[in-house]
Amino acid sequence: MATSSIANKMNSSLGRTIKTVTVIGGGLMGSGIAQVAAETNHQVIIVDQKQEFLDKSLNIIQTSLKRIIKKKFEQDQQGGEKYFNDVKNRIKTTTNVNDAVQSTDIVIEAIIENLETKQKLFKQIDQVAPKHTILTSNTSSLPITEIAKDVQRQDKFGGLHFFNPVPVMKLLEVIRISGTSDETFQTLLNFGKALGKTTVSCKDTPGFIVNRLLVPYLLEAARMIERGDATPEDIDTAMKLGAGYPMGPIELLDYVGLDTSKYIVDGWKKLYPNEPSFQASELLNKIVGEGKFGRKTGAGFYNYKK
Repeated sequence: MATSSIANKMNSSLGRTIKTVTVIGGGLMGSGIAQVAAETNHQVIIVDQKQEFLDKSLNIIQTSLKRIIKKKFEQDQQGGEKYFNDVKNRIKTTTNVNDAVQSTDIVIEAIIENLETKQKLFKQIDQVAPKHTILTSNTSSLPITEIAKDVQRQDKFGGLHFFNPVPVMKLLEVIRISGTSDETFQTLLNFGKALGKTTVSCKDTPGFIVNRLLVPYLLEAARMIERGDATPEDIDTAMKLGAGYPMGPIELLDYVGLDTSKYIVDGWKKLYPNEPSFQASELLNKIVGEGKFGRKTGAGFYNYKK
């Protein structure tokens, strides 16, 4: 036990302390990451293309904070107001990427899932960020190694895959590529714990841990409907009551977005054409082709317009 404890302390000491965080992309994921970082005493800069996007991001954060404060400070209005203002004051915004990374300890990219766009962004950041700055992507489906292709600081590159909604979900997948140094990897693990997350580590494999298991499961559920094995309702009921899942796979597909799921599967199939679990669902393709993406469009496998 003593030896193990010493080893853990030595490993923890390998990592640097993250104080300043730059989040690029102010959507739901980026806003959530920024909020959690600011709530855990980090200085945060959110970057997006337009000020209107940044204003929307701040609104998302403030709405989320108010919900938290309502529960956390139910009997302490003054304490709640102080908490709200303290967190808000740790967050700054800008539309200038270069300015945002001038003195940051870590960059977390949470932009559109487009490989070329991400590569271009990181190539730019790599040229202007301080040498100690760690670069990470929050991608859920693209290879981290490919995203980092044009980056010189391979030793300071990794993946931090958060889950939506970030302030609620406790898990953080920490991904290392072949070039990631032990110090960088340990820093990312320490940072995840500092954010209050439970961290799991994974190599740069398709979908990492959660999505690598989850997406093929969702696809097989869709194929069961294609084959006429069972109805969507019975599949969902079976997995909720038989496996104890909070949501059935068809419900989850509609919740995540059928277009999003198709995009992930198409990308994986292109990279690994012979992997059976990555084969497309014709029914999923058909529904997406009809413009039905799930809850966000009012219809998917289920109809939400009633």
